[in-house]
Amino acid sequence: MNSPVGTDVVEAARLLSTGGVVAIPTETVYGLAAVARDADAVRRVYTVKGRPLDHPLIVHVASEEAAREWAATWPPVADALAEHFWPGPLTLIVERAEFVPDHVTGGRSTVALRVPDHPMALELLERVADGVAAPSANRFGRVSPTTAEHVLNDLGNDVDYVLDGGSCDIGLESTIVDCSVDPPQILRPGGVATEDIEAVVKTLAPTSGPSRAPGMLPGHYAPDCRVVLREHDGPPVSGPSGRARFLDASVDPSSFARTMYANMRDADRDGVETLVITLPAPRGIGLAIRDRLRKAAAGR
Repeated sequence: MNSPVGTDVVEAARLLSTGGVVAIPTETVYGLAAVARDADAVRRVYTVKGRPLDHPLIVHVASEEAAREWAATWPPVADALAEHFWPGPLTLIVERAEFVPDHVTGGRSTVALRVPDHPMALELLERVADGVAAPSANRFGRVSPTTAEHVLNDLGNDVDYVLDGGSCDIGLESTIVDCSVDPPQILRPGGVATEDIEAVVKTLAPTSGPSRAPGMLPGHYAPDCRVVLREHDGPPVSGPSGRARFLDASVDPSSFARTMYANMRDADRDGVETLVITLPAPRGIGLAIRDRLRKAAAGR
């Protein structure tokens, strides 16, 4: 029997506050949520996902004021980015406050924080009145969920409740900016465009170094079918093996992003063997699409 699914924010908050694990909607993707300071609940999130314990989680909070409580310092660049993009699809990494537990940071000295732009999520966070750790509500390395149905298909009764907030408006994960270094670094492109980040912070360091934030592993977001990519101005892919489906992300990248993960899931459901996708130009949301598709093509 599948987990209960519904729109009861009060019940979802009650379950979280009593140690439960709840799938919650955001504007990016659905998250698998637990109160961040509850070690047992967060451990269950890792177990349900099959996620490595040293892989840090994003702590979701209701406001910038709440985010500051989780930070040892709040640098001016974090203040500027929060003012411009919160609530929204932006995660900020800062030096963690002393109380922040290792089980949400992967043992690192920093913590990742976000204020989501979804009315249900914000109401839930206000009711819980604490930070909520919430990686994507799917098995680790697999295609992220953008509807409650996707969560149920992936996790079933491994979660206590699925808060149904409809389809996600953006459809791919948040941009992650490391504000603990100077100049700051974008560790993962996402729902806030790199160009918009640059307009606020002026100088960004190139992304480098080992995986230290969600989504930085080389293979991720992967369906069962083979993913083959082509440039929008490159030669066509010739003779893909088996049953193939063709998608084009270059015409309307924003619309493609909203349905990208759903299209991957549909391909697996329909028995597609090869998914051929034309990449968008590397600007705006197109940069994040390219990042996700290259990792999907690399497999798990």
